[in-house]
Amino acid sequence: MIKNKHIAVSAVLAIGVSLLVACGPDKKEQAERKEELRQEAAVEVPPVELVPVKKGQLSASIAVPGELIPYQQVDLYAKINSYVKNLNVDIGSQVHQGQLLATLEAPEINQQLAEAESKIKQQEAVYFASKATYDRLLNTSKTPGTISQNDLEQAEAKKNSDLANVDAAKSAYKGVAANLAYLEIRAPFDGVISTRNVNLGAYVGPGGKTSDPLFVLQDQTRMRLVVSVPESYTSGLNNKDVVSFSVRSLPGKVFKAQVKRLAGALDEKLRSERLEMDVFNTDKKLLPHMYADVNVPIPSNDSTYIVPKTAVVSSTEKVFVVRVTNHRAEWVPVQKGLQSGDSMEVFGKLQQGDQVVKTATDEIRDGSQVRDREAANTATGKTDSTTNKKP
Repeated sequence: MIKNKHIAVSAVLAIGVSLLVACGPDKKEQAERKEELRQEAAVEVPPVELVPVKKGQLSASIAVPGELIPYQQVDLYAKINSYVKNLNVDIGSQVHQGQLLATLEAPEINQQLAEAESKIKQQEAVYFASKATYDRLLNTSKTPGTISQNDLEQAEAKKNSDLANVDAAKSAYKGVAANLAYLEIRAPFDGVISTRNVNLGAYVGPGGKTSDPLFVLQDQTRMRLVVSVPESYTSGLNNKDVVSFSVRSLPGKVFKAQVKRLAGALDEKLRSERLEMDVFNTDKKLLPHMYADVNVPIPSNDSTYIVPKTAVVSSTEKVFVVRVTNHRAEWVPVQKGLQSGDSMEVFGKLQQGDQVVKTATDEIRDGSQVRDREAANTATGKTDSTTNKKP
């Protein structure tokens, strides 16, 4: 009986061992398989950081090249053929309005003036003779039957014609005398002589050997800062903005100027709008035709959607953001707006509070499964690398 009991116990032990041997490998394989699936899921569905879409106004500025030009600039030419007699200024001379810059000489003008003066005297003599004849006929006609009415009218017409010839001669004289004023080159406004192209004795005028002006006069105490703003940024421009600019010759020096004039139209070639700012240059540190690096503020007019710049993907297919709904990615086409720092305006079928991938790429395919990194870290008890790690 004891022998049978030992046999029964041995049989039970054998069955238990066989069951353990049979079940052990299955549980191990299941655990390994589960771990493989978890790793595959982590590879196929990498965790991403989500950010909400916000609504607001984004103010930004764009850097554009500009040029400083004189507020007023004029090229001074000789109107008549002449020779340079006197030069009163040179390059860099500060001049005032009406100041005599140069005197020209044209001997033929004096001859023409003398001829015009003699023509006046000649016409006056003819007029005085015809007027005397008319006066005598008029006095004689007071006696009835002495002078016919036709003779009297003819004498009067001759007198009036000669008077008109006198007036014409005087006008011709004034025209020749006016040319004398053109022999004096005067400054039309206060400024600086920036160019002088003539010397004493040079032949100048419309028929001269060179088309260069005698002088170039610039008003340098006030200048225009001219920039061209691309079409995509023109909607927010107004004449109350203040721009800042710098020039290469004065490193570290920042100047400010207010927008004074907007072209109100786009340049046909550049497709940009011209802006002008007045810059007062009383200390003469700025020179005309300097290039400037200009920062133009571009405020947003309306409330728009704002996302991080890294959330906007520009692929060969489209420009889009990746919106995540129920752990699924959705490509939402957008148009880019202003940029300021790490933020960007976008225009598209979005709503405030939508969750989008902060750092998006076209590798996150439309409709694919997406895991929220923050939610995944919370579920696993981990924290982001930027926060304190749990012990």
